[in-house]
Amino acid sequence: MNRRTFLGLGAGAFGCALAARRAALAFESEGSGLRFKYSICNEVFEKWDFAATCKAIRKAGYAAIEIAPFTLADHLDDISTARRREMRNILRSEGIAFAGLHWLLLTPKWLHVTTADRGIRDRSWAYFVKLIDFCSDLGDRGVMVLGSPKQRTSQGNSVEEARKNLKDGLASVAAHAGARGVTIALEPLASKDTDVVNTLDQAVHIVKEVGNPAVQTMFDFHNTADERENLDGLVKRYFPLIRHVHVNEMDGRHPGAGNFDFRPVFQALADLKYSHWVSLEVFDFKPGPVRIANEAMEYFRTLEKKLRWRN
Repeated sequence: MNRRTFLGLGAGAFGCALAARRAALAFESEGSGLRFKYSICNEVFEKWDFAATCKAIRKAGYAAIEIAPFTLADHLDDISTARRREMRNILRSEGIAFAGLHWLLLTPKWLHVTTADRGIRDRSWAYFVKLIDFCSDLGDRGVMVLGSPKQRTSQGNSVEEARKNLKDGLASVAAHAGARGVTIALEPLASKDTDVVNTLDQAVHIVKEVGNPAVQTMFDFHNTADERENLDGLVKRYFPLIRHVHVNEMDGRHPGAGNFDFRPVFQALADLKYSHWVSLEVFDFKPGPVRIANEAMEYFRTLEKKLRWRN
């Protein structure tokens, strides 16, 4: 992206930031009755038109959308400046904020940020810079959830070497993320999915080593299989570095479809005055996007009524 394109997008990003703020204020003024800010991940809508997706999200009661880049194109270079501007305008017109990106590295298929192959690793982190720019182009203060289990395994090296490659790569892009107003949230993932960073403690260790506020961590209910501490205790312990929350049943369905007790963690978040996005991410799409969005939102409304709130 050249300087002229970047500056042109900068003006658009400023307008998008104002629009997102207006959307949030409008959402509050409508008396939604919600205390947390809720977002929903877009891949549940699968092949829906982007504008129709935003409209459905708003109708279901969510304030923002979180986007998986692979649902838009296999390579970010295929998403033109004009299309990015169009997406910002759609978000603004539908009154939806942009929460950020997730499933960052699913495509192109060659991406791998911890491999022993230095050439692939360098190209992958260079692509990560494009992801940062894309995130910034779509909205203000977006979060980039770095999960992508298969793209950060110990491929050709030890777990410790892969962990170092992850830390060094994050450190190499942190300044650019900060300059573009983006926060990278390193996501702990279950050991059944990857062998690099399986607990919140491990993620926090890397975050502290990087030592840049543009790199934080996040909490995802679905990915807590390797944790040994009560989940609300984890949230309390690491709260200052938790920048994002993903909500789902442990089996990947939407909240309320199972019997998991989300209340202790949500109470901890309420007690600590968590103010970032709570984002619905599901892996079982069978009920259909509208039903999933509506039933999960109803669950959130009911859950919030059970919480103790401090003024």
